[in-house]
Amino acid sequence: MDMYDEIVLCAASSYERKFYLNPEFDALPESIRQELQVMCVMYTEDVGGILMVVFDEDGNLELKVDHKEDDFIFDEIGSVLKIKEMQQNRRELFESLELFFKVFYLGEGMEID
Repeated sequence: MDMYDEIVLCAASSYERKFYLNPEFDALPESIRQELQVMCVMYTEDVGGILMVVFDEDGNLELKVDHKEDDFIFDEIGSVLKIKEMQQNRRELFESLELFFKVFYLGEGMEID
């Protein structure tokens, strides 16, 4: 993985009304995949635009938002609030996904206290 690479875990678009899960993550349990789908689709239904869940080069999970320049319906304030809410309410899920990615994709060993 190059220094500037990101790997998309999943994404949803209010424009295309589609959800995408990267096939490289098909090994995730069905319940996790469903939770990601519900989270992403609900976000795009509430505020519009595109939500991408990505891993950066260090394995940190990031929520990235984009919208079309001429999309005057996109709710920027609602987007910020919704992202903060998701980060708080799904902290455990996000931490587990980061650990999964670091172990299985970056080859880092699990640290035992």
